[in-house]
Amino acid sequence: MRRGAKTGWIAAGALLLASCGGGDSPPSNGGATGGGPPPPPPPPPSGQVYSIPPAESLSAADVGTVIAQAAAEARSRNTAATIAVTDRVGNVLAVFALPGAAPTAVIPGAPNGDDIDVQGLTIPSAGAAIAKAITGAYLSSGGNAFSSRTASMIVQEHFPPAPTTAGLESGPLFGVQFSQLPCSDLAARAGEGLIGPKRSPLGLSADPGGFPLYRNGAVIGGVGVIADGVYGLDSNVLDRDNDLDEAIALAGTVGFEAPVSIRADRITADGTSLRYTDIEYPQIGNVAGASFVGTAGALVPVTGYYSGAGLLAGSAYGSEASGIRPSTAAEFSIRDAFVLSNGAGANRFPVRAGTDAGDIAAPITVAEAQAILEEAFTVMSRARAQIRQPLDSRAQVSISLVDTRGRVLGIVRSPDAPIFGIDVSLQKARTANFFSGAFAANELLSAPGEVPEFVARTRAFLGDPNALTGGFAFADRSGGNLSRPYFPDGEIGQPHGPLSRPIAQFNPFSTGLQSALVLGDLAQHLGFVTGASATDAPRGCTGLPPIAGGNSRLANGIQIFPGSVPIYRGNVLVGGIGVSGDGIDQDDMISFLGLHNAGQRVGGFGNAPAAIRADRIVVQVGSRQVRLRYVNCPFAPFLDSAAQNVCEGL
Repeated sequence: MRRGAKTGWIAAGALLLASCGGGDSPPSNGGATGGGPPPPPPPPPSGQVYSIPPAESLSAADVGTVIAQAAAEARSRNTAATIAVTDRVGNVLAVFALPGAAPTAVIPGAPNGDDIDVQGLTIPSAGAAIAKAITGAYLSSGGNAFSSRTASMIVQEHFPPAPTTAGLESGPLFGVQFSQLPCSDLAARAGEGLIGPKRSPLGLSADPGGFPLYRNGAVIGGVGVIADGVYGLDSNVLDRDNDLDEAIALAGTVGFEAPVSIRADRITADGTSLRYTDIEYPQIGNVAGASFVGTAGALVPVTGYYSGAGLLAGSAYGSEASGIRPSTAAEFSIRDAFVLSNGAGANRFPVRAGTDAGDIAAPITVAEAQAILEEAFTVMSRARAQIRQPLDSRAQVSISLVDTRGRVLGIVRSPDAPIFGIDVSLQKARTANFFSGAFAANELLSAPGEVPEFVARTRAFLGDPNALTGGFAFADRSGGNLSRPYFPDGEIGQPHGPLSRPIAQFNPFSTGLQSALVLGDLAQHLGFVTGASATDAPRGCTGLPPIAGGNSRLANGIQIFPGSVPIYRGNVLVGGIGVSGDGIDQDDMISFLGLHNAGQRVGGFGNAPAAIRADRIVVQVGSRQVRLRYVNCPFAPFLDSAAQNVCEGL
């Protein structure tokens, strides 16, 4: 079992300040169908390769039903809970606390008791519930249904996580929990006029008790529950937990269940089936028909997220009101492209030229930016998906492009790509650009707190006093190698990577440089949510120096799992491309091969010269030498071709 109840709460504001130095059996619950097979998607319109998700949404009455059902299950288990419901793009539609629900929960501490970053914090229960609901909604699509338990399985130091799997590599989405951050410059904030995607108070959650909500095969939102007082994770997938949060949240999904055929336990990564839930529908009570009217408890206002003034209706994904819509012909010549919109018809991130003319001789042009995004989209539309059902579905991802200042030069996505990939693709693009630049070391050295120490650690680890000054091109896979608590990844007894915490102090709430960069922003934001601070976190993470009067180059944090490459004009860095939403090898291929094809189409730019890629870096580990990785493209990658080794020699 993964966790037990804890008592002795500490005031959230004071602790924040101190911290800174599945199952698919047929259900028998009176009406839930377990989702059944999803309806077959309509064939794509002529000339298109993707189907558009149906325009479904949660009504205010639906939100009340989800809460009433979850509350009924909580009462049947003689417990109180805080319940949150969001729509697919993260708008918080309700937060409800049953009588006696604890206002706070606690994050597990470091293994060695030396808490750092967000380890050991007391956090608002409402924030935990919102993060779980957003996780269920953001990680899911019409081809895959992932829960916060799925997230737990794929972010830990070994995959799958269990006492007997020591020695295996880390989870495929190691580090994704530090995305959708409340300080992100991309994620929208309630009340600012932008619709979605919205930020999360705690990033993505690895604590079971968050599920997606579906109607007619389409994601319409998420539900999240905190009742047991611990915002943790499941460190052993070999047993089945009788998880209180998960049971209550699953009850909330009755009538809105994920289709059985696309749940996480129908999807594999590295040959391992993922986990959707440890609680099956027959284990919950007959909650169908529960009514919000008369349900004991109260709607809870959450500063920065929800006013508490009634149940809200969600937006229909794909509509202008959702903030994500089909592109116009003037925005992209390719069919099926979706873009982020401001709610009034304007593309939030239109394709544009690089803003860094004062820093480099030849920035990315508009034509080049358009070609990079379109060619990456084309590779995606041919690629065989890793995480989608049915088998041989097409990959669906989000693609972000940045210049050397980290400024967005365009974002494009497929119609049904998971929402989490929007923010993550931008993190990846910025991370590849940043660590490949001549500026990386100096900007890290100027950051507050512990951040500068990671520069010295990296230089000592690599035996290179000039590391992080532009001598090598780093893909996200390369920097991820250095961000694992074992190097090489997963090998027990080996040293930790220089950008990671040592294993004695590591857990997913303290990953190393990634978490240290955003610690101050997270603390300030949680203080704002709890009322301990009058000021919210700034719109732009990391505390690195601002560039050209704007945010830092890493204004939504860094990411440490694969799916990005830097962009070069000859030997000169000019930006980065990031991809997220499918398997990590697919993400690698779409960024690497898409960039190559764009360079062939337009000329004058492309991938980093082979001689300076990070896979030329060799690290001495004991008596052997270990080479960093750059990209890893998948086997049999395309649906329309039997070609193999499609990235070899490029």
